[in-house]
Amino acid sequence: MIIRPVALSDLAALQQIAVESGPGFTSLVDDRDFLTQKIRHSMDSFNRHTGTPGDEGYLFVLEDPETGEIMGTTGIEASVGIRRPLYHYHRSQVVHHSPELNLLRRLEVLNMCNHYTGCSEICTLFLRPRFRRAHAGKLLSRVRFLFMAQHPQRFAETVIAEMRGISDEGGQSPFWDWLRTHFVDLDFSTVTRMVGTGDNGFIADLMPRHPLYTHLMDENARAVIGQVHPQTRPALAMLEAEGFRHNGYVDLFDAGPTVEARLADIRSVSTSVGCRIQIVDDVRPTLEEWNRGGQGRLLAITNTETANFRATVTSAARYLPAHNLLQVPAALAKSLHLRNDGEVRFMELAAAQSGAATTAIPLHQQQEAIHAHR
Repeated sequence: MIIRPVALSDLAALQQIAVESGPGFTSLVDDRDFLTQKIRHSMDSFNRHTGTPGDEGYLFVLEDPETGEIMGTTGIEASVGIRRPLYHYHRSQVVHHSPELNLLRRLEVLNMCNHYTGCSEICTLFLRPRFRRAHAGKLLSRVRFLFMAQHPQRFAETVIAEMRGISDEGGQSPFWDWLRTHFVDLDFSTVTRMVGTGDNGFIADLMPRHPLYTHLMDENARAVIGQVHPQTRPALAMLEAEGFRHNGYVDLFDAGPTVEARLADIRSVSTSVGCRIQIVDDVRPTLEEWNRGGQGRLLAITNTETANFRATVTSAARYLPAHNLLQVPAALAKSLHLRNDGEVRFMELAAAQSGAATTAIPLHQQQEAIHAHR
């Protein structure tokens, strides 16, 4: 498996991913012109020399090098809410209190806001169902952090991820069904398609600006606020293990949670290692070598390029900390465009830690199709 920047030759595969991902996956829509524009924008972003985050959007694809098939995609937006507003609802409480009548009541409300303007966003994570295999979902998720760790000047201090909320197989969202009944008479698939293609002017025109009291909603709508789609739970578990937390901000349309973390505090960023490369003969690590703490650890490895970025996962590499040197076999070095004595960045693909505890993600969840962040 190799991860690389998206190219125009990936258009057909990207369009198929847009179909397979279904309603609610707003960062990819089944529109050839839109996807072509998205690919071109990504190519321009990778080729741009910049020292501050702007309107860059980086889209990666996971490729099977033996067949050339595109297995999935993942992306990063350098700075959201700049070209067009990024809206959320903030979930909080208000207190109604009358000392004279000795009455007090706490009520939950949703307030529309633009809290995350200027933040970086990890997004567009989708692993195609027929390519479920060990470590594919992990690599799609973690590779973005390795790219950000190598090029921190391109990204904001705060990183967010909008998690896909609850919707059924027919693309119906209980939360949006309630909003549609009372405010915006558009179906969920139409709304998500409009937002995905950048047509979100209707939000300012039609969406309620005043606080929404959740106790006035029907039970189905209220129950899904802050909840994630069942197929998104593995992705959320991985992000929580990286240090992402939900602070009460939810999506306007399906009420899925948005999680956030400081870039420097993301586990895969802070624990990744930049070092030199030594190209060696091919090796086949053994379990005994793994247990000795040497060759055989499962690593996610990237080169340090932008437009020529490459990444993969391998156990055929060995880190020599005393020399800050990573030994890799020649075939692997070639696939990652690495040269002897060049630079590389890597991290271990072990169970991620949250604080002092280790959060183990079951293997069957790691292998599930990832319907992750919009």
